[in-house]
Amino acid sequence: MTGRAYRGLSAEQRLADRRERLMMAAYTLFANPGFPATTIERLCTMARVSNRAFYECFSGREALMQAVYDRCVDETLQAVAKAMAGAPNSLDARIEHGVAEYVAFVTRDPRRAHIMHVEVRRAGDCLITARQRAVGGFSRVMEEAAAAYPTRTPPNTHLLVLALIGALQELLIEWVLAEDPPSADDLVATAVHIFRRSFNAGEATDER
Repeated sequence: MTGRAYRGLSAEQRLADRRERLMMAAYTLFANPGFPATTIERLCTMARVSNRAFYECFSGREALMQAVYDRCVDETLQAVAKAMAGAPNSLDARIEHGVAEYVAFVTRDPRRAHIMHVEVRRAGDCLITARQRAVGGFSRVMEEAAAAYPTRTPPNTHLLVLALIGALQELLIEWVLAEDPPSADDLVATAVHIFRRSFNAGEATDER
């Protein structure tokens, strides 16, 4: 895209600025009042862009939701991978650090928790592929950690990790939707208990 500068910004920079403002507006509005209740007009009003500018950036609400969701997932994956890499060299420690960082990072901003665990489902079938990519990313991190400790690896690590990720997602949905939500510490303790039991943690020494 080419074009003359306006207020010191090139056409590309103006487009990037509008796109970012729409994503920030969506990050707030898709969390509350939620994806179904958020219109393009409301997004444009908060982002201070025109409807025409919206469609220069995104094909529709679903495309905007995917962009916001993908960013949330990428940031969370980076935080979890960093936490696990810095953990003591045992499967127990890496599980605990990874789970604790996932819960802490997601719940630190309730908007992120809403988008990743509730609103992405309300967006419908168009986000299924994005959700599958996210699950695949988290499963790879966990599987790579488990692969370093082959004596602790179950017959089908991939399926087990998928089941554990599903359990963790349900815990976060409870945190988002419950009238009296559990504490983040309780979420971590429960998730770590499930993960450790699933990998028979504590039954073998895996320090290296």
